[in-house]
Amino acid sequence: MVVSCFFSSVIVRKIGIKWALIFGTTGFAPYAAGLYTNNQYGTEWFVLFGAALCGISAGVFWMAEAAIALSYPEPYNQGKFLGFWLSFRLGGQVLGGAINLGVNAGRNHAGKVSSSVYLVFIALQALGPFAGLLLNPPSKVQRTDGVPVRLSVTNSNWQEIKATTKLLCSRNFLLITPLIAQTIYSEPVMFTYQSLWFSVRVRALGSFVSGLVAMAAGNILGSFLDSKKISLRNRSRGAFLTVLGLQGGWWIWATILVTEFHKTRPTYDWVDPGFGKGFMLFVFWIVGFQLNYMFLFFIVGNLAGTQAEVVRIAGLLRGTESAVEAVSFGLSSVPIMAQIGNIYLNFGLWGLSLIPAWLVIREIGVTLGNKKMERELGGTGLNQNGQSAEEGNEEATGRKSNVLDGESP
Repeated sequence: MVVSCFFSSVIVRKIGIKWALIFGTTGFAPYAAGLYTNNQYGTEWFVLFGAALCGISAGVFWMAEAAIALSYPEPYNQGKFLGFWLSFRLGGQVLGGAINLGVNAGRNHAGKVSSSVYLVFIALQALGPFAGLLLNPPSKVQRTDGVPVRLSVTNSNWQEIKATTKLLCSRNFLLITPLIAQTIYSEPVMFTYQSLWFSVRVRALGSFVSGLVAMAAGNILGSFLDSKKISLRNRSRGAFLTVLGLQGGWWIWATILVTEFHKTRPTYDWVDPGFGKGFMLFVFWIVGFQLNYMFLFFIVGNLAGTQAEVVRIAGLLRGTESAVEAVSFGLSSVPIMAQIGNIYLNFGLWGLSLIPAWLVIREIGVTLGNKKMERELGGTGLNQNGQSAEEGNEEATGRKSNVLDGESP
C-alpha cells in the first residue's frame, strides 16, 4: 500500500480519478474471502494472496477518496464534506458492529466472531466497484459557487515521481509526519485493547456505539472548521488545541487502565462490575481517532498549492498512514506490546508530535494563506470574493473615491 500510494498520482494521470477509485475497490473482497477461508478451514495462502491484492488496490483507493474529499466541495463546505465522508467511513464500522452484535449477542465470553459475519462483508465489498461507477467525474461536478473541479494530473510520469518526492521531503510535510503517526498508530492499539479485555458481544457493541458517537463529533468539528465567523487562523489553532488536548487526556486514562488490566487480566462483559470505565475509554478513543483523522485532512488541504498537489499529498498521507499502521499491527502481535507497550508508545508519539505540528498549524491562515481558495480560483481569473480582476479593481477604486470624497468606505 505504501508503494501504490506513492505512485498513485501517476495512476490518476493515466486513468483519471474516477477509475482510480474504482480500481482501488477491487482488492477488498478477495482479502475478506481469504480471511473467511482461514477462519473456516485454516487456509493461509489465500489470506496472503488477498492481502497482496488489497495492498495494491487499497493504496490507490485511499488516495482517490481523500483527493475527492478535498477537491469536490466548495471551500466553505470543506469541513462539512470531510465530516460526511468520514461518517460514511464510520458507517461501515456501525453496520459491521450491528451485524456482529446481532450474530454474536449471546456470546458473553472471549473468542472470535462467527464466520457468517465474513460472508456479509464479502458481499458488501464485492459491490464496491459497481458503486464507484456512480461517482461523477470532476468535469461533471456542479458546485454552488460555479467553480469547476479540476482534479487531474498532466505532468509526465517522471515529473510526477519527482514532484511527489519533493513534496515528501518538504518542511511542512515532514513536520506533520509525527502527527500522522500518533493518529494512525492508535487504530490497531484501540482494537487490540478491545479484543484483549472484552467479550465478543461487547466488542460488537463497542464498534456500533463508538461509530455513532464519533459520527456526531466529526460533523460538529466539520461545522466548526467551516465557520465564517471565525478566521481560518483561529479555527486551525482552536481545533489543534481541542483535538490534541482531548487526545492527551485519553492517553493518560488509557495508561492508568491498561496498567491495572495487565495485573488483573479481566474479560469484561456488559453485566460485569467495572465494565463502564474500560468500555467508555474505547468509545472516546474512536471519537478521538475520528477528530484527529479529520483534522489531518484539513491540514493537508491547507498545504496543497495546486489540484495536482492535492493528489500527491493525499497519496503521501495515506502512504504514511499505511506504513505506520503496518508497524503498529506488527508490534501488536508481541504480547507485552499488545497489553501495555503500545499504549505507552502511542502516548509518547502524541507528545513528540505537538511542537512540530504547531510549527505548521500556526502558519495556516497566516503565511500559508487559504490554500483551498487560492488553488481553486487561481485558474479562473476570479479573486477570493468570486470577482474578476477588473471587477475587483473597479470596486477598490470606488471605495478609494468614496474615502477621498469624505464618505465612509
